[in-house]
Amino acid sequence: MLRSMYSGISGMRGFQTKLDVIGNNIANVNTVGFKAGRVMFKDILSQTMSGVTPGTDDPSGGVNAKQIGLGVSIGSIDTMHTPGSAMTTHNPTDLRIDGDGFFMVKLSEDQEVPFLTRAGDFHVDVARNLVTSDGMLVLDSAGDPIQLGDDVTAFTIAQNGAIIQKLSDGTTEAGAIIGVAKIPNPEGLEKIGGNMYRVTLNAVPDGDVAAVMFEGNDAEEGTGAIIAGQLEMSNVDLTSEFSEMIVAQRGFQANSRIITTSDEVLQEVVNLKR
Repeated sequence: MLRSMYSGISGMRGFQTKLDVIGNNIANVNTVGFKAGRVMFKDILSQTMSGVTPGTDDPSGGVNAKQIGLGVSIGSIDTMHTPGSAMTTHNPTDLRIDGDGFFMVKLSEDQEVPFLTRAGDFHVDVARNLVTSDGMLVLDSAGDPIQLGDDVTAFTIAQNGAIIQKLSDGTTEAGAIIGVAKIPNPEGLEKIGGNMYRVTLNAVPDGDVAAVMFEGNDAEEGTGAIIAGQLEMSNVDLTSEFSEMIVAQRGFQANSRIITTSDEVLQEVVNLKR
């Protein structure tokens, strides 16, 4: 009976974690470039009451093992890197990656390994650098910060990330190309807040981001096209999240009932001798 109590406790802990993840997903339903999380459960090692008895050639048959499960634990908390819907803004510095890949940004030029993001709400600062809302420098396909020239009066961004600049003398020239990192295992990235991801050894072999820097709309490397004037919205599906929240709530209640029932049985055992 004590096993059932501990199983109920493990179930309550698991569903509490699931509710925490669901709450974070719902809170970020309007966050640009946000990727929803999900919780996967796995059972805990079972206690074997008796082992397997193999069958023989005589009429006696085999006997299967008798095992009692000891509860549940968290198997994984996955980040779902499915694409979010597009929101048209008509702002030339709002960018969306239509497909695989991440924008690369740095806090400063001295930072060795860049951060990654899917949020393309960029701006041009007073030094004419292309930056994020937090002032991080957006990088080109070579890993260098992007800076517009002093004589640039207007610009557009092509689907491969090339910045087509119109100069003050009326001529047009191609500038830097916005870089896109194609990550082999996006789920291996570590969330650090602010719509940013940190590269880990699970995401990129040896953590070498330079080996996965490409241009946008590259069919050979599999990077998505860069769409100017649009943003990628959160991929959170409220219908699914509320359904999962109901399941998690009922699961939490059911496991709490297991603890209550186990407590009542223990009370009966204590009261056997009066």
